[in-house]
Amino acid sequence: MSLPTIPFSRGSLLEVPEAYRELRAEQGIAKVRTPAGDEVWLVSGYEDARTLFNDGRLGRSHPDPDNAPRVSGSPLLGGPRGEVATEKAEHDRMRRLFMPAFSARRMKRLGGHVGMLVEERLEHLAKLTPPADLHAELSFPLPVLVICQLLGVPYEDREYFSGLSSRMGDSRDRERGQAALDEMSAYTAGLIERKRHEPGEDVLSDLAGELDDDGTIAELAGSLLFAGHETTVNRIDFGVLLLLANPAQLDLLKADPGLAPAAVEEILRLASPSLHGLLRYAHEDIEIGDLTIRKGEGVVITPGAANRDERIYPDPDVFDLRRPLTDPHLSFGYGPRFCIGASLARVELEAVFSRLFQRFPTLRLAVPEEELPRTEGRIADGYAALPVTW
Repeated sequence: MSLPTIPFSRGSLLEVPEAYRELRAEQGIAKVRTPAGDEVWLVSGYEDARTLFNDGRLGRSHPDPDNAPRVSGSPLLGGPRGEVATEKAEHDRMRRLFMPAFSARRMKRLGGHVGMLVEERLEHLAKLTPPADLHAELSFPLPVLVICQLLGVPYEDREYFSGLSSRMGDSRDRERGQAALDEMSAYTAGLIERKRHEPGEDVLSDLAGELDDDGTIAELAGSLLFAGHETTVNRIDFGVLLLLANPAQLDLLKADPGLAPAAVEEILRLASPSLHGLLRYAHEDIEIGDLTIRKGEGVVITPGAANRDERIYPDPDVFDLRRPLTDPHLSFGYGPRFCIGASLARVELEAVFSRLFQRFPTLRLAVPEEELPRTEGRIADGYAALPVTW
């Protein structure tokens, strides 16, 4: 029997294909084929995803890396990373080092500053003659500016490292992606060396003062630089489109900007820039329900599909600011690998969506959604531009 190939195609990027729901209903955890041609287990149910996110027997590393199933050519998310023997200890060590920089308390203090940055971007936008590209004027520069300030990366390097990020996220050309990852590591290693002599109040300075392993710091910082702006850029674009597609909900937000946190949680739940999922490998046999995942097999957890599990969320495809989130969405993962940048992303998104439609209440797309230019060949789907008028 031929296996279905993931990710399933979709028309609008605001949708999650019905095929995920159908496969979940028919099989639960299902065997599928990846774009790289390998067989993996697809996890698209909410409870199954939470269980496996929390299972220490799954990891990023593989017992036999050369023969590990791959999702794509991406060096970041397409295949195995790290060593089985040291992965957990290294992950725990790095998490302890990075967590203080991304604590909820520190992010709350950062909120006022991020709000000022948003207002500056919106003031700049207001001076332009519409139509204008919201992606270029807000969605892209804001997260880049914030992550630069947090890490201590020169903002004037933004075009350079964003180009690197784009190549790192290439899902088709493995060598190109690996070369970009190596270049990003070399770039951040240079920054770290500079911080040793000229420290500042930033994460790279903190790490440079605590660790001697520049290679590890550089690779992690490079990945953080990639993740810290790439995902939030997409979520701002998707959030604008979701609100514009749901005018009654947008009217609620316009009438009460205090609903911005609720709007952000629905945006995070529904916005699925990536349907490639998160690839993990079984370090030993895992029994879940009546299924056994064998050691070495690949498991792809798809938060975008799990966040629309109808068994957890009534009317899961409906954007609803009043939705009671008794079960938190899985956009930041769950358990020991819950994303350390979650608080930062929330601070940025709440700063945007509490202000954007207050400043521009008549904001709307300048072209139909289906005509928006998309990025291609990336880990995450997204928009190359977001032309709007007001």
